[in-house]
Amino acid sequence: MSASDNSLFNKHEHALENHGNCPLCNAALAIKHGKSGTFLGCVNYPGCEYTRALVEHERVEDKILPGSECPLCSHELAVKQGRYGMFIGCSNYPACHHIEHEEQELIQNVVCPSCKKGSLQEKTSRFGKKFYSCDAYPKCKFVVNHEPIEGECEKCQFPLLLKRNMAAGVKYQCADKKCSHMQKGI
Repeated sequence: MSASDNSLFNKHEHALENHGNCPLCNAALAIKHGKSGTFLGCVNYPGCEYTRALVEHERVEDKILPGSECPLCSHELAVKQGRYGMFIGCSNYPACHHIEHEEQELIQNVVCPSCKKGSLQEKTSRFGKKFYSCDAYPKCKFVVNHEPIEGECEKCQFPLLLKRNMAAGVKYQCADKKCSHMQKGI
């Protein structure tokens, strides 16, 4: 076996380590894979259903922000750790559910073409992707994935265009999904 093959096996030696014994039935624990990821489980499954996280995640204590006040209940605000990362929320949780949100900036006051009442805002999905939606949500569910520009489609006269950065340069696409016409200028 060559030296390069040794490095391949060294990366996975942790799988061969002894991970201890099950506290319920005293059998060995083994690395298992499930829909939620990798974990340690008892080898006597289904007779014993003991599981434990393979990697222990550090839990960050809530930090009170001095001089900040919850607008709903007047308690102090705190930096907390949640399912999707860090956020600022009321220290009086669960009695108060206030969470500070980042200010969403309006995109050049582009009027929503669907409801004609709201404006389009830039938002970020839970996966980190940007999208643009009407601020009248949930009454209006208009959403686009590319930056909206006020303008009119040459082909169908839809009142909104999407700015697309293509290999050939910037092009503008009709925001109407039935049309999707590409044009060079506004």
